[in-house]
Amino acid sequence: MSKDYYKILGVEKSASEEDIKKAFRKLAHQHHPDKKSGDEAQFKEINEAYSILSDKQKRNQYDSFSAGGGSAFGGGGGFNASDFGFDFSNFSQTGFDTGDLGDILSSIFGGRRVRRGRDIAVDIELSFQEAIFGTERKVVINSKLVKQKEVAIKIPAGIDDGQMIRMSGMGETVEGGVPGDLYVKVHVRRHPILRKDGFNLVMDLNIKLSEALLGAEHRIGTLDGEITLKIPSGTNSGVILRVKGKGVPTGPERRGDLYVRIKVTLPEKLSKEAKRLVEELKKQGI
Repeated sequence: MSKDYYKILGVEKSASEEDIKKAFRKLAHQHHPDKKSGDEAQFKEINEAYSILSDKQKRNQYDSFSAGGGSAFGGGGGFNASDFGFDFSNFSQTGFDTGDLGDILSSIFGGRRVRRGRDIAVDIELSFQEAIFGTERKVVINSKLVKQKEVAIKIPAGIDDGQMIRMSGMGETVEGGVPGDLYVKVHVRRHPILRKDGFNLVMDLNIKLSEALLGAEHRIGTLDGEITLKIPSGTNSGVILRVKGKGVPTGPERRGDLYVRIKVTLPEKLSKEAKRLVEELKKQGI
């Protein structure tokens, strides 16, 4: 299910950073597990909402996804940080500042700093196709920090090699404190033909000189299966042909394109007949 982080914190979408911080202070004080009236599940949701809305970049991305009624990383279910492992950037640069949360909770509870579980990092490897279309993977976490457990990870379509997925609250848990996060580093295997360029895919296609001059049809492999590509007559080496809608998914029923770079290959040797024909072409200025 999607989550309305503004509703969780009880603020308007136009709320300032200070308004968001004030709302978090009030709710964290009310629902913290250390209090008799506390609610651990509610406190976790408040923490998650604040971790997104207090970060300008994450808030902008969240607002963009919410405005579209869904996310480029899934169907129409909307944005959900836990479900989609939000924050696919370098988490060490843009991740949630846990020190900020600690300072807020420290001030709420009379200077007593609330403990936070440590983060856990794992690596997964994906095929090129899995990275383009998205998939779901289950990983078993077995470390000194947490008891062995299986975690389902939803991989968004179009994720790049080396990107990090953050799973909020899936790291080490501490009694009466805030759980850490799970960070999943993605490694994407190379495709023998295709390369990713933003939301588009790129490939090279070698054709004969005669095909470049007269035009031809070529069967090429895409991630959706083989298609027929028409080569116009008079195609020069280096020309790029566009195949619409065969690239990376960018949203419901929307995709980038496939770009085919033409390379005209010349024979190393010519037969006597071939040389004669080329000479005839030369006489005609071709």
